[in-house]
Amino acid sequence: MQPSAAASGSPAVPSYDERLTAPRSWWAITALVALSGSLVMIPLGPVPMLAGLIGAGALAAAAVSSYGSARVRVVAGSLVAGDARIPVDALGDAEVLDAAEARAWRSYKADPRAFMLLRSYVPTAVRVTVSDPEDPTPYVYVSTRDPEALVAALEAVRA
Repeated sequence: MQPSAAASGSPAVPSYDERLTAPRSWWAITALVALSGSLVMIPLGPVPMLAGLIGAGALAAAAVSSYGSARVRVVAGSLVAGDARIPVDALGDAEVLDAAEARAWRSYKADPRAFMLLRSYVPTAVRVTVSDPEDPTPYVYVSTRDPEALVAALEAVRA
């Protein structure tokens, strides 16, 4: 995660970029899945055992890498959260959520119409109301490790 100036080098245009990578423990589980794949193939011999190791490891690594590749960015006047691109002009107030409040907004306070870029292994988040009257989405919930920096980037773009 690195709040920085835009690619053009202009310090007047703020930017925020964070990758919500999977935790290290998930990669340890990936290694265990690969080991399990090889153990299942033991009765068939050493070559199928090696194929099980490589195949199971590759599938597990692809799954973890794919899930951990979500990005949160503020660039070119938009909040980009995963595949969603939302113009900052269509967003209202941004609220920093600590771990307890983020948990509440992920569960009993959640609105099913909301857009959520949710990663359970990231305890903090930002909730941004959607001010566009044409959009039925009430708010955007984005998991982030540095919610203050994300809110500051959104406010700087809005200003």
